[in-house]
Amino acid sequence: MLLVAYLAIKGEVNPSLGMVADSFRQHLGLLFVPASVGVVIFLPELKENALAITTALVVSVILAIAVTGIVLKLFDKTPKLSKATLDKGVLGQGDKDE
Repeated sequence: MLLVAYLAIKGEVNPSLGMVADSFRQHLGLLFVPASVGVVIFLPELKENALAITTALVVSVILAIAVTGIVLKLFDKTPKLSKATLDKGVLGQGDKDE
């Protein structure tokens, strides 16, 4: 995060950092090899427990979204509009006929 913030403020990437980032990006696929090998090795167990794995993934995604919504609602600092304010019109503009 600090590196991204620094680069955003600076507005450019140091050539040596760019060279390292490019070589890392070129070999990024190698990071997925161990995961792929693990899936292939444990494929029979994954097939056996597919329902449990799928259920766990779906439930965890739903819970993550729900918790995120709850936390957002708890920390929301947007002023709440009263019914009287809403009756006057959006942003207090009211009717222009008055």
